[in-house]
Amino acid sequence: MMAEAIKTAMLDKQMQEVFDWSDSETPLRDAMWDHVMDDNGHDTMKTIKAAKDWESMSDDQLKKTAEEMLK
Repeated sequence: MMAEAIKTAMLDKQMQEVFDWSDSETPLRDAMWDHVMDDNGHDTMKTIKAAKDWESMSDDQLKKTAEEMLK
């Protein structure tokens, strides 16, 4: 369980900590969640599926995915 918490730590960082182009204090996970919800017509089940994928990504993959999604 501890390794999982470390692996997903980037998801809990503020946007401004992850990206130099953001001044948002919103956690990355929340910003990505909100974007996907808005994009899919607020389908919670689809968003949960997407969020599970984020948890298995490396930090580099996650940062790239988030940047493509949010920038």
